Amino acid sequence: MTFALFLGAGNLIFPPAMGLNAGTSLSSAMGGFLLTAVGLPTFTIIVLGRIGNIRNLTKALPNWLGATFWVLLFTAIGPAFGMPRAVTVAYEMGIKPFLESDHLLLFSIIFSAITLLLAFKPGNIVTYIGKIITPALILLLCGLGFSAFIHPLGLPTTPYGDYQHSAVTSGLIQGYMTMDAIAAVGFGWVIIQAIKAKGITSQQDIASSSIKIAGIYAVLMSACYIVMGYVGATSATIAEHGMNGSVILTRYVAEAFGQYGQYLLAAIIIMACLTTTVGLTNACAEYYQDTFKAHFGFTAAIIVVLTGVIANFGLDEILKVSLPAILVLCPIAIALTLASFTASIFTVSRLTHSGMLITATLFGTLDAINILGKMPLEFNALFVRYLPLYNANASWLLPSVLILITTVIIGRTSTAEKIFGCVDYRLNTPSNLTDYDYER
Repeated sequence: MTFALFLGAGNLIFPPAMGLNAGTSLSSAMGGFLLTAVGLPTFTIIVLGRIGNIRNLTKALPNWLGATFWVLLFTAIGPAFGMPRAVTVAYEMGIKPFLESDHLLLFSIIFSAITLLLAFKPGNIVTYIGKIITPALILLLCGLGFSAFIHPLGLPTTPYGDYQHSAVTSGLIQGYMTMDAIAAVGFGWVIIQAIKAKGITSQQDIASSSIKIAGIYAVLMSACYIVMGYVGATSATIAEHGMNGSVILTRYVAEAFGQYGQYLLAAIIIMACLTTTVGLTNACAEYYQDTFKAHFGFTAAIIVVLTGVIANFGLDEILKVSLPAILVLCPIAIALTLASFTASIFTVSRLTHSGMLITATLFGTLDAINILGKMPLEFNALFVRYLPLYNANASWLLPSVLILITTVIIGRTSTAEKIFGCVDYRLNTPSNLTDYDYER
């Protein structure tokens, strides 16, 4: 179920483009790609299982700040961006190639209705997605992968662009840009609820189950990315460097499978997008149900209707309006996950989560402005020279880690001061107390 929730059209489009440009450096680029595209979501799933309750991710923040984060996150990955994008991509790649006129409105209505139908009973999401849709999706991907490895269309060519001298770094950046780290936080609601619905309620058992789930997800998603990357790397005969991943994939299946390949690709894309919208509908509706006591069915209906309406504005407009928020929320989500994981191991200061959030927001905003190409030239030159990882769109990382280390030291120092206070108290106690009394 978790694999299918994460597997959207974007996850199928990024690797072919990277594979084509990486060429003979595919293994190095794929290593970096898997580290961020699979490693970050896997780490997030494990941390969420470790802390047990997804709310604990923001428990250390002021109530209003934690609520603001969750509302913005579920709005962004739900009806404002993630779900409408899934609908439009499913139409553009799964339906439009077979039609002569535009039928996005009709498709969005049908697609949204199916999403609502599958999401309306959240307790059955494991059955709907995990036991029915996922096996079919895996079989289709296996068919595509088998063809790619047995009968490749060509051989990998010389690396192109940044992949010539920094394949691993380029792969890291591409993996980060899948934004699955923020999706992992949203899907955490669905995953934890699914675990509990199976009768697993103890903290230790939830943590153990989340590790197993994360392992299965990591293996399946890595295999999918490797296949898609290899498809791109062997597509130089039918595609040009810098080409969009969706075009590469479309041309590949048409060349390898003919007309049936188009139906295969359409089925893969539509099912991948459907599982994503169902999972996001559940995540958003469950959050509003748990937090604001909103009725699940009513909330899910509103989310799906908004998704269908916004989807008809087109993918370009959706990206223009919502992408900045997604780009800022992603480092915030990763920073809070790191803070929560550290807090589960060490004694940390009360300022840890707030400090990480503020730092990630500040530097994440700089990264978002840079990615969107809106950074003034003079500031851009300054940041390139003095701000680590700015060119990798991850300038928030080192300052956040620095804040994390500092607050851990403060937390341990505060604990030491309390212990010292006990020792100081001992020096002023009557001398007839025993060592056992002092220890107590």
